[in-house]
Amino acid sequence: MAKYLDPKNDLTFKRIFGEHPHLLINFLNAIMPFEQGKIIEEIYYLPTEQVPDIAGKKNSIVDVKCIDNHKNQFIVEMQMYWTETFNNRMVFNAGKAYVRQLKKNENYNLLKPVYTLALIDDIFDRETENFYHHYQIVNKENTDEVIKGLEFVLVELPKFCPQSWEDRKLAALWLRFLSEVDEDMRTLPQELQENEDIRQAAELCEEAAFTPAELEAYDNYWDAVRIEKTLIAERDASLAKRDASLAEGEAIGLEKGRAEEKIEIAKNLKSAGVAIEIISQTTGLSINELNKILKN
Repeated sequence: MAKYLDPKNDLTFKRIFGEHPHLLINFLNAIMPFEQGKIIEEIYYLPTEQVPDIAGKKNSIVDVKCIDNHKNQFIVEMQMYWTETFNNRMVFNAGKAYVRQLKKNENYNLLKPVYTLALIDDIFDRETENFYHHYQIVNKENTDEVIKGLEFVLVELPKFCPQSWEDRKLAALWLRFLSEVDEDMRTLPQELQENEDIRQAAELCEEAAFTPAELEAYDNYWDAVRIEKTLIAERDASLAKRDASLAEGEAIGLEKGRAEEKIEIAKNLKSAGVAIEIISQTTGLSINELNKILKN
């Protein structure tokens, strides 16, 4: 009975999709929203670059980059949790890849699209049950008008439901593989075993296929992710506490300002000879309060 490692880990993800192009081709063709008849037939790996996300580290993000036989570029990222800066980082990397296609004095018509696929083991959109988000540069008044160049697909793995993708069986199988396979699994589900590419990907995740040094690196990755999650949680808690204190201080200051305003109005009304009963009705202050205030 096999013992599997989690394919979302840096070590396993890159072994599957960064060393076996046919698996990456199968995966991209299943997941990406390509036009009818458009498929990737061949890919060439590109070097990945370390772009820090949090405090100079990049433990939460795993990426694989490639170019296909049509010279379209793909950035595939495995993001362990959502951060506010992830959107900026994702757009930055895609924009940089797009710009770097051209050498000096080359024409713009040589530019090819850059696609980003971000697999996120977290929930960032709590206003919808949709787990699959496809972004393009579109005309707001007519979304059929698209500026080609950059496209982004974000998949929220915790919200993934196989039944919602019955019409995209292969894509559902790949997302099941990423969502379900982990250290607690001993037997690969029959539906995943029946697909040759996914079965091979699962075999690449078997613990027995890794050296002791690699297994240590595997564990260290999870330790680093846990540390980053803890730091982010502590930061968020601190910010929430600060915001609550600021809100309380603003409320106290506002109430104090209103009280001072009522006192000023009461004094002005008294100077104008207005009866104390009317002053009370106007300011909302009791007659006893007004007697103490206005005698000074």
